[in-house]
Amino acid sequence: MAYAQGKYARAICDRCGFDVPYLDLKKEWTGFKVCGECYEPKSPQLNPPHHPTDPEALYQPRPTVPAPTTGQGYVIINNPVDSAGVSSPVMQVNYNEPIGALYNVSAISSSVGEISILVDGAATPSPSPSPTPSPSVTTYTVTVASYYGSNYFYIDGVRAATLNLSEGSIYKFDQSDSTNGTHPLRFSTTSNGTHGGGTEYTTGVTTSGTPGSSGAYTQIEIATGAPTLYYYCTNHSGMGGIIYTS
Repeated sequence: MAYAQGKYARAICDRCGFDVPYLDLKKEWTGFKVCGECYEPKSPQLNPPHHPTDPEALYQPRPTVPAPTTGQGYVIINNPVDSAGVSSPVMQVNYNEPIGALYNVSAISSSVGEISILVDGAATPSPSPSPTPSPSVTTYTVTVASYYGSNYFYIDGVRAATLNLSEGSIYKFDQSDSTNGTHPLRFSTTSNGTHGGGTEYTTGVTTSGTPGSSGAYTQIEIATGAPTLYYYCTNHSGMGGIIYTS
């Protein structure tokens, strides 16, 4: 089938619908064929620039650092030679000495859990591990006072204070003040403790003395994974507050 092509050929603009010369039609990026008045070039915003993925890996990420002069490593011991002039195999022991240090060793002595190296006749025992430091104790001063006719525990002067305690830490609630008389402070996983239908929480808890007397306190070491706790008075309802553990 043949199509009209000459300068007298006519066509319909896909946008305005007017009859225009066929040769005046322009093809848009949308695929439409439109007249010169309706033609719109493609906006540059429809062709955003290509942004390659940012590199995340590092080339040779381990920096070059000088070798340590001391630390846990191997001490290479010179081959001991017996009275017959026979050299024994090289021995290596794990020891906290300069790495690669060489010793003229006359004997090797070992016992359970410890290796001693005799260097020029003097025994050098392997070092003992550093002791684990004990957790510090944070002390809260507890007093009791009336507020609108009801008694409350005041923690460091704050009525029914909300506390945030850390796992593994120890907290002492000092009840030496005379206002604590007849108000033993205890902990529970239930709000208001035994007055709210709960039971006393005793994990990591120690007590000493009689509340209101010198040296009296309730102490708790927050266990790993400890739940949210509530402190309360074993004798009176509504005196305590909440403890968040983290």
